[in-house]
Amino acid sequence: MKKDFLSIRDLSAEDCFVLFNQAEEMKARTRRREPYRPLEGRTLGMLFTKRSTRTRVSFEVGMFQLGGHALFLSAQDIQMGKSETISDTARVLSRFLDAIMIRTFDHADVQELSHSATIPVINGLTDLLHPCQVMSDLFTWYEVHHSLEGVRITYIGDGNNMANSWINAAAVLPIQLTIACPAGYEPDAGVLAAAREVSAHPIRITQDVHAAARDTDILYTDVWASMGQEEEAAVRRERMKDYRIDQTVVELASPECMVMHCLPAHRGDEITDEVIDGPRSVVFEEAENRLHMQKAILVSLMRPGV
Repeated sequence: MKKDFLSIRDLSAEDCFVLFNQAEEMKARTRRREPYRPLEGRTLGMLFTKRSTRTRVSFEVGMFQLGGHALFLSAQDIQMGKSETISDTARVLSRFLDAIMIRTFDHADVQELSHSATIPVINGLTDLLHPCQVMSDLFTWYEVHHSLEGVRITYIGDGNNMANSWINAAAVLPIQLTIACPAGYEPDAGVLAAAREVSAHPIRITQDVHAAARDTDILYTDVWASMGQEEEAAVRRERMKDYRIDQTVVELASPECMVMHCLPAHRGDEITDEVIDGPRSVVFEEAENRLHMQKAILVSLMRPGV
């Protein structure tokens, strides 16, 4: 039976730790420039209806390093959802490819693609979830501490796909999650309710940034207006001006706190230059870790057991 990766909720805690350890091994091999080609002869189709830097480059480079090939397919290149149904596209691509990664707007499109495809489907991002990013973020902490037990994570800003994916992580792993966001910009209610039913620790939603940041181990933020929300940018900037990670917020956190951002960053809005370029920031390390984590995911889906 084929496996997909659409959400962190698709994984068990054990699955996550296996992927963290595999990503650590992948990273060590990459830094030693040691060849490792378990996906030789395999092809990943990459479907994009949203622009991308990190997602495209990390998956494409990852497949190359693993011995496979990545095929970039933009919305202008294929007919999916236009003159051909998503289901028919999935059935056709399943006969050409070994796996599909999709980065798009509507999460329902990814679910439909997964339902009809007979090959693994990876969610590279939707407006609802960004699971590859949060797995890479968790790995960034794990590779230093080799534990996630009781790690305190504070997400500050818009309750978007990143916040939703952190909530899903809190449903699977023994982390303590607090989300600080303005009223009206809370995370998805369905995602939150489902996670709260099974999470090991309470998932807190608050409007108090300073209380949320106090003694936390990870401070996390994302842009206030995501792709597709450009017309709302001015309103969002006004509503979220107090939800910025600056040095005052950082000083409330644990002395060993890591500051994270999934990028691209709107410097001066959700995070200041002083913080993103400062000693607590691991923003560019976590960006690199997209490559290693996604390589682990690719191998686990395309060559299970390797």
